[in-house]
Amino acid sequence: MFYRKVTKAEVISQESLAPGIYDLRLNTPAAEFARPGQFIGIYPKDSSKLLMRPISICSADADQKELRIVYRVTGANTGTAEFSALKPGDGVRILANLGNGFPYEEAKGKCVVLMGGGIGIPPMLGLAKSIDGDVHSFLGYRDRQTFLSEDFMKYSKVYIATEDGSVGCKGNVLDALQTTTLKPDIIMACGPMPMLRAIKKYAEENGIVAYISLEERMACGVGACLGCVCKTVNKDHHSHVNNTRVCTEGPVFDSREVDI
Repeated sequence: MFYRKVTKAEVISQESLAPGIYDLRLNTPAAEFARPGQFIGIYPKDSSKLLMRPISICSADADQKELRIVYRVTGANTGTAEFSALKPGDGVRILANLGNGFPYEEAKGKCVVLMGGGIGIPPMLGLAKSIDGDVHSFLGYRDRQTFLSEDFMKYSKVYIATEDGSVGCKGNVLDALQTTTLKPDIIMACGPMPMLRAIKKYAEENGIVAYISLEERMACGVGACLGCVCKTVNKDHHSHVNNTRVCTEGPVFDSREVDI
């Protein structure tokens, strides 16, 4: 069901999962309507930081009205640094729920490979939980700080890749996939652009359907500012140009439809 509004959420809990990585739980009615792959905007209280900060939904518990978001602090004087100081009982203003989410219904009964890289890992957790199929999660990290990997083990088989080789396969998520004999029917992924480009190429070369979640700088989150436009293969039927808005038509796209 469609749900999008500015509302106030209450902090349930917050903890640090790794250096600079925080796990924030919020009580909000938005949790009842959240889809895997959607995101929310959190507004800083600091009046000098006017714009909301878009953060992916890690998972949602509709019964408890709980949204879980896992985010990275991007600097000492930023909105995310302010959020890291939130404590249970604090109130925070959010815009939720934003974006289209992953079409997880298409994965029912299929061999599904989920790929997450860095801070693109959190939104894949709710997806792993939602899919009714044969789910394999490939998680890419810089080093042995493999946050959320144990959570994924509850819902899927987990394969870890690290840049320094300290845990799992040395390399990236595609390197880890190629050490297996898996033949996925669908790939769903979120992470840095080089990773998504490589997944798009791999999927096209192997005839695999791939859905990728793009990360772009966003100001409004509702498609009004056109600050998060990405190139598409086909022309938009309204504007007649090869562009689309990541915050509304995305952030999840069929990899064949975007030019990255």
